[in-house]
Amino acid sequence: MDEALNTSVLAGCLKSDRKSQELLYQQFYSYGMSICLRYTATREEASEVLNDSFMKVFHHLGQYDVNKPFLGWFRRILINTAINYYKKHLKHHRVQDIDTAPPVPVTRDVISHLSYQEIIGLVQQLTPTYRTVFNLYVIDGYSHEEIAHMLHISEGASKSNLSRARANLRNMLKKSHEEIHARYER
Repeated sequence: MDEALNTSVLAGCLKSDRKSQELLYQQFYSYGMSICLRYTATREEASEVLNDSFMKVFHHLGQYDVNKPFLGWFRRILINTAINYYKKHLKHHRVQDIDTAPPVPVTRDVISHLSYQEIIGLVQQLTPTYRTVFNLYVIDGYSHEEIAHMLHISEGASKSNLSRARANLRNMLKKSHEEIHARYER
């Protein structure tokens, strides 16, 4: 994917030119959707976060530093929009408290049989809190201190949520592993 933002597209977007906005949307849709899917439970939620992100891009494009990569700036908007979506909708989700699950050995064999969509599907099954902390820490590389600040939780809560997210994913992978072996035994 060409991550460079075409200067004519940028100039058009700054003038609120619909065709330029459409070109920008088309160029960065897949990248944006891939990030939004990790932070949301459904494709519909991901689309909502992505569209909100593009609205922010179009509204704040004048603040973009053309000397820096566009993808980094866009990624930050996507993640912040996903976090805002999470915070806004948190009251609609009950946090599930799970017992501390013992580590379940997951062989590379299990993961190698899963497609990207299946892995994203597993992450999407996590509760909103676990999913958000998992993505921020494991995928996007934020520290627990940064996550705590972004989500208005303690560092301990961030660490606990990450631990529980990993335990849930291990259990889901174990179940997937059992399902894969059941298919091969038939």
